[in-house]
Amino acid sequence: MIINDLLEKENMSRYRLSKESGVAMTTITDICSGKADIDKCAAGTLHKIAKVLRVSVDSILENNAAEKSDYRCSFETFKSNTCHHVKDMGDLDFIIETLETDAVRKLYERSWYREALYLLAMLDYLSRMNGIPICTNYNDIRSQKLEKPYFPAGVVVSYAATGDESIKEKALADAIPEFIRFNIVESEVRNVC
Repeated sequence: MIINDLLEKENMSRYRLSKESGVAMTTITDICSGKADIDKCAAGTLHKIAKVLRVSVDSILENNAAEKSDYRCSFETFKSNTCHHVKDMGDLDFIIETLETDAVRKLYERSWYREALYLLAMLDYLSRMNGIPICTNYNDIRSQKLEKPYFPAGVVVSYAATGDESIKEKALADAIPEFIRFNIVESEVRNVC
């Protein structure tokens, strides 16, 4: 398990990880023993663990996925993890790491189009916010978009409960341009816990 490897690398006990992260010892034990599936852990739990172990949530999930072969978490989890990663690293370090690892291309080549386009939209958005020219390595991918708009889960649930079309219309109106270009309706990437 990836957490066990990271604990060994940091010369840290499960108990210390629990205390420093604020994650219950039983949860840490379940994760380390394989009783709890890392991919099904709450984003906040993974965020706390990753912060103490000085790695990104993405690296934990990617290493775990490599161990499990080709596991794909939900898109909502991917979005949440990406936003937490930006918050933890800061805009510029996130941009640099994402470009250096060529994560957008790797996701796209796996046919994980939603994830690749979301990550590219995040890069373009952060570049605009920081006055940095966008990386042209992904212009071929920028010409793509999802077949239909992909709304956040909260919007989908609200619309399903009320049938009020204005919920979707407001979400579309509030969408960040870099995301809506790819048919991803996203209006908030900074407000993460």
